Amino acid sequence: MRHTVKAILHEMGDSSSLIEVQPVHGGDISQAFEVRTEQDYYFVKINRNAAPDIFQKEADGLQQLRQAGALSVPQVYHVSPAGADHGYIVMEWVPREPASDSEARLGRGLAQLHQYTHTHYGLAEDNYIGKLPQPNGWQTSWPRFLREKRLGYQAKLAEEKGRLPAPRKARLEKLLDRLEQWVPDHQQPVMLHGDLWSGNWLAGPNGEPYLIDPAVFYGDREFELAFTELFGGFSPRFYAAYRDVQPLSDYYEDVRPLYQLYYLLVHLNLFGESYGPAVDRILRHYVG
Repeated sequence: MRHTVKAILHEMGDSSSLIEVQPVHGGDISQAFEVRTEQDYYFVKINRNAAPDIFQKEADGLQQLRQAGALSVPQVYHVSPAGADHGYIVMEWVPREPASDSEARLGRGLAQLHQYTHTHYGLAEDNYIGKLPQPNGWQTSWPRFLREKRLGYQAKLAEEKGRLPAPRKARLEKLLDRLEQWVPDHQQPVMLHGDLWSGNWLAGPNGEPYLIDPAVFYGDREFELAFTELFGGFSPRFYAAYRDVQPLSDYYEDVRPLYQLYYLLVHLNLFGESYGPAVDRILRHYVG
């Protein structure tokens, strides 16, 4: 792997001596490494089996978050070109220095990110959620976007993978038909990280929160908050700081499980039937 890393850095323009290559654990899609050369420190991700543009989409998402200016993101130095025999991305190495107020700063920063608005829901280009395709395009209706580009698309993937048995499929179709009953269509489209669980942010120098591994699009801000609550990992300080900037809507508790359903379908498609019972519980909650 040192040879591969050295070749990537040489292509990027760093031909200095390679001092250290250490595996970084925590992701489940790519191999990741902390790399030190005589010239600099880097974070390098490599994947020989991913879609050829997956790292370019990651770089695009980080740039969009950077433009919003609400939270820090790592600087991207180099992305594998089209036609490369394996995908890779080289970013700045962000040393972890958590502070007592890091989560509160993350909450405030996320609320500020959710003030970066657009006229439509979605995104100009498709991207990825994990290693799964995430279709986008622009829509003027949030329920329609949620139905067609999020829940409906993941349902189609689940059916193709044999993970949508007849009762689950029937309930999901019923839910999709009645989506406007629960999902508001009057919220301002705002920029979302799109895949914000506890492993997709880190506390950098001086406790500064950094966002990583985005799946950016414009949607209802509470779609993002619902996912942060799905698997835990965020403290009350995070939510209190968010609410100090943007209070939650009066319908959030009613729509939260439905918003979480998208991410459960993603996990069902990525990891299998162990997520099926959670999907079924939410479907029964809404449509019986």
